[in-house]
Amino acid sequence: MNPNREHKDSVFSLLFSDPNVLRNLYSTLAGVPLPDDIPININTLQDVLYMNQINDLSFEIGGKLIILIEHQSTINPNMAVRLLMYTGRLYEKMVKNRDVYSTKQITVPRPEFFVLYNGKDAFPDRATMLLSDLFEKIDIPGIEEKVLLELEVQVININEGRNKEMLQKCKELYGYSAFIAKIREYEKETGNLEAAMKKAIEYCCNHDIIKEFLENHAQEVMSMLMTEFNMDDALEVRFTEGREDRNAEIAITMKEYGEPVEKIQTFTGLSLETIQALRKE
Repeated sequence: MNPNREHKDSVFSLLFSDPNVLRNLYSTLAGVPLPDDIPININTLQDVLYMNQINDLSFEIGGKLIILIEHQSTINPNMAVRLLMYTGRLYEKMVKNRDVYSTKQITVPRPEFFVLYNGKDAFPDRATMLLSDLFEKIDIPGIEEKVLLELEVQVININEGRNKEMLQKCKELYGYSAFIAKIREYEKETGNLEAAMKKAIEYCCNHDIIKEFLENHAQEVMSMLMTEFNMDDALEVRFTEGREDRNAEIAITMKEYGEPVEKIQTFTGLSLETIQALRKE
């Protein structure tokens, strides 16, 4: 492998690795047309040691805006914290040659945050995640619960058939949505993921759906998607197991407070036998 090659971890990141495509993508998501003469500077975080991406997409627009976009097939309720961490690292890179301890004021680009969701679980067309929703509740007398730091994430469902009008304004986003939908359709028909991908690529090329991209990167796309889909399956199992562990913790706490078993069942979905067997470690 060429060590100087910029590695793309996902089909989504590879598809949107061109500044002009990102210009159109942001215009579509924000509903604001960007003039062609405004420069787009990609600054997606890279792991220097392993040469892979840390976040999905981040880029500056004219040095005034910094846009962070994450693509997810499983909704992560902690995205606001992750994006806060990514933003801190990006700002650190931007101001490394400027003295933040100087008496002279510096400026940094204003951030905007998007999560593009195309998983299998039901999800609304749009939703908002707030960093403040993750803050611990303060139960110390005399201390006011003030929100002094906030981060707002726009979550947009890009599955085929959702947000149709918006997706049609960006052919790459529309094409990606249609491509993934075709893979899922053919996987149900064939029961074979690799065969489904090949059929989806053939279908999209024949119907001029991100045709040039798929023709130029067919093998790379196949390899990436095999990894991505297998990772999605692993994460789904991990999420289910984690949810069960969390429900068990909730049930134990409710038992300690003397809550009736019926109420615990309603809140956690655990069986009567499981609840009765739970003990605090």
